[in-house]
Amino acid sequence: MVHDTVEHDAVEHDALETPNLSFGRGDQPGRGTPYADYVRLEELHALQRPKSDEPAELSFIITTQVMELLFDLLRHEWTIARQALRADDLPAALAALRRGTHTQDVLVESWGLLATMTPHEFNAFRSLFGEASGFQSSAFLQLEFMIGNKNAALLKMYDGMPRVRAELAETLRSPGLYDEALALLARRGLAVRPETSEERHRPSEEVAAAWRRVYTEPEFAGLQPLGEALLDVAERVTRWRQRHLSTVKRTMGGKPGSGGSSGLAWLRRSAEQDVFPELWAIRDEL
Repeated sequence: MVHDTVEHDAVEHDALETPNLSFGRGDQPGRGTPYADYVRLEELHALQRPKSDEPAELSFIITTQVMELLFDLLRHEWTIARQALRADDLPAALAALRRGTHTQDVLVESWGLLATMTPHEFNAFRSLFGEASGFQSSAFLQLEFMIGNKNAALLKMYDGMPRVRAELAETLRSPGLYDEALALLARRGLAVRPETSEERHRPSEEVAAAWRRVYTEPEFAGLQPLGEALLDVAERVTRWRQRHLSTVKRTMGGKPGSGGSSGLAWLRRSAEQDVFPELWAIRDEL
């Protein structure tokens, strides 16, 4: 009797440990697993189409595609944060910014895969993508606009893509992440005039003075986590730019960029630009 009970328990245990292998899809013959359907697996794995026999090209394509997906995810989180700031929901904004920084961390580390390529490996297929350049990524440009690095002239790249151009133009006109943070500071009683501009954010003593009060006056101490969360974002933007610079320097040296840029010189200038500059400037005084 005891033996029978042990066998019964073992059968039940095995049943619990065995994953479901049948999905009840008699009405939908030819369909894959629920997982494959949910993440659109066949389409996803069909998107990589190397143009050369160089093994490193597949790594280049997949890493670039992963970056594009992460750009979309980061835009999603920053949009939530921006909306939460507009609604004076600071906890929700901070939560979205924290999630976004994890996405940024993955993006920064993604450069490590591309940095494994030698110049010889990269040159084996570089000419095959012609004028294609990451600079042309509309998803990346959305992020640049959202952090205040706006440039209306760049919309010209998308004249042949009306929907994409319209989306970028809307982001260009809309308050960015920093704009919404400054508007919240103004609503909390700090002397800062929130402005929405289609141009790049320029350092402002008025904005610096507002943040200085956040970090030095107890009345506004509750806003310090917002300042720190924005600095987390800004620091990771700088890390991204620095890793981009070092990876390009390692894999292709000082050659001109495929999209027509000056290559390393352009990347150096970008890496030296602070995002949310007032938050950096006041550190000297704290």
